[in-house]
Amino acid sequence: MSRTENDQPCFSGWIVLVLAAGAVTPPAFSQSYPAKPVRLIAPYPPGGGNDTMARAIGAKLTEAWNQQVIIDNRAGANGIVACEIVASSPADGYTLLMANVGTNAINPGLYKKLPYHPVDSFAPVSQLGVAPNILVVNPATPATTVAELVALAKARPSKLTYGSNGIGSSQHLAGVMFGTTFGIDIVHVPYKGTGPAIVDLIGGQIAMSFANALAVVPHFKSNRLRAIAVTSPTRSSSMPNLPAIAEAAPGFSATSWWGIVAPAHTPAPIVAAINREIVRALSTASMKEQLDRQGVEARSNSPAEFKAFMQSELVKWAKVVKDSGATAE
Repeated sequence: MSRTENDQPCFSGWIVLVLAAGAVTPPAFSQSYPAKPVRLIAPYPPGGGNDTMARAIGAKLTEAWNQQVIIDNRAGANGIVACEIVASSPADGYTLLMANVGTNAINPGLYKKLPYHPVDSFAPVSQLGVAPNILVVNPATPATTVAELVALAKARPSKLTYGSNGIGSSQHLAGVMFGTTFGIDIVHVPYKGTGPAIVDLIGGQIAMSFANALAVVPHFKSNRLRAIAVTSPTRSSSMPNLPAIAEAAPGFSATSWWGIVAPAHTPAPIVAAINREIVRALSTASMKEQLDRQGVEARSNSPAEFKAFMQSELVKWAKVVKDSGATAE
C-alpha cells in the first residue's frame, strides 16, 4: 500500500515524540530511584566499624527514600568476597558496597591478583567518614601509656599479641609499624573482622589491638577496654585527652576511612541521586553527633573527589605494605 502525503507528517511527528521521550528517560529514571529495597554490602562481620557505619548511613537512606536499605554482611577473604559480589552486580544502583581503606586501598598492595580493581570496578559515590585507629589494651594489661606498653613488650618479647580484622588491614599494618618504630616484637593475630577481635580482646585472649574508633570507643568508655593512644598524626578533636602515637614517634599515621561505591557503569543520574542523600544525611546534626561520639569525622564529597581520594590512597598504602613486607594469598 502506498503512503499518502498526509501520512508523512504523522510519521515524522511520531519520530519526534519517540526521540523526545528518550530524551527525558534518564532524569525520569533517577527520579524514580529507588523503586525497591537497596542492598548495602558490608565486607566484614557485624560489630566492627564497617558494619556500624553501614547501619548508620543505611538508616538515614531508608528514611529519606522510604525504601529499606538492607545491610548484607558478606565477610570473607579480607573483604574480597564482598567486593567481587558488588563488582559483578547489575549497574542499577540496587547493590552498593561499603568501601574502606582495607578493601579499596590496602588489598591491591597485599595480593598479587584480585578479582576486582579497587577503583575501576566501581562507580565511587561518596566518602562517609574518617577515623583514627585506637591502640587499646585489655584492662588487665599492666600499661597505661605508649612508653609503658613499649617497655612491657621489650620485657616480654613475642609474648604480647595484637588482634586485627585481617592480614594486611590498616589495623594489622598499624601494629607492624608500631613494632618497627619502637623496636619491639609483638605477635599478630588476624580475625575475620574487628568485631570478633574485640570480643577476644575484652575476654583477655589477646593483649591489644589497633582497632578503628567506631568499634572500640563504646568499650573504653564503659571501661571494658583501656585506650592508650590514637594512630592519627595528631590528637582527635573528639578525643582530645587521648595522645597520638606520633607524639612519641613523629610521622606515625594509620587511619581508617569508609565510603560507598556502586558497580562500574552505574548511570550517573543514579550515582548523583545516592550522593545527594548521603551528603544531606552527613550534614545533619544528629548524624554528626552520632559519629563524633564514636570518634569519627563525618566527611562527604563528590563522586569525582572520592575517586581521586581512592587513587591517592592506593599509592600511599602500596608503599606501606611494601615496607612492611606483608603479603597474602
